[in-house]
Amino acid sequence: MPRDAANRLSPIAAALQWDRGRWIWLLIILLVLDAVLGLGDSVGQLLRYDRSAISAGGWWRLLTAHIVHLDAHHLLLNELGLVLMWSLFAQDYDPVEWCAIVLAGALAISSGLWWLSPRVSWYVGASGVLHSVLAAGAVKHLATRAWDRWILIVGLSVKLCWEQWGGSTAPLVVVDAHLYGALSGFILGAVLSLRVAIIRHRSRT
Repeated sequence: MPRDAANRLSPIAAALQWDRGRWIWLLIILLVLDAVLGLGDSVGQLLRYDRSAISAGGWWRLLTAHIVHLDAHHLLLNELGLVLMWSLFAQDYDPVEWCAIVLAGALAISSGLWWLSPRVSWYVGASGVLHSVLAAGAVKHLATRAWDRWILIVGLSVKLCWEQWGGSTAPLVVVDAHLYGALSGFILGAVLSLRVAIIRHRSRT
């Protein structure tokens, strides 16, 4: 009976891209985010993006800010977003490429906030990096002509424009982080997709 249940669940896991051991990595990421929140406010204060603290030498905050959250509700929203991004895009890039996309997105967001959004004194959360993932995935779907490519591209573009032009958002949402993250994801996704296209073209010729 357990084997029959596993057989019934395997198509669902494959559709959600939780098969082939991918679910383990997703679970690890979720547990790490939970653990950081569970360490308390003092750790959150130490890890968050804080302009004055970075000026004093706390450069690690440029990366760690993206794993810190305000509270359990904030964390849950970002975790749901992560699960959705995983289900849509997990197999579009290999693990090394995904690490590059996430790290580049985190640094682009923090650098953008530092140089282009000086009014933002502090920032926490993974939503900006999730926009990097969404943008990179959308570019890959565009390159491979997936059926949902225009839905993803147009939907993300409209969302970013709505936010930048004063659309309704929660008071503590830093929409600039979404923009910088998405731009980073678009650029790196395009570079990686172009690289794959060049390799395939050379192999054919």
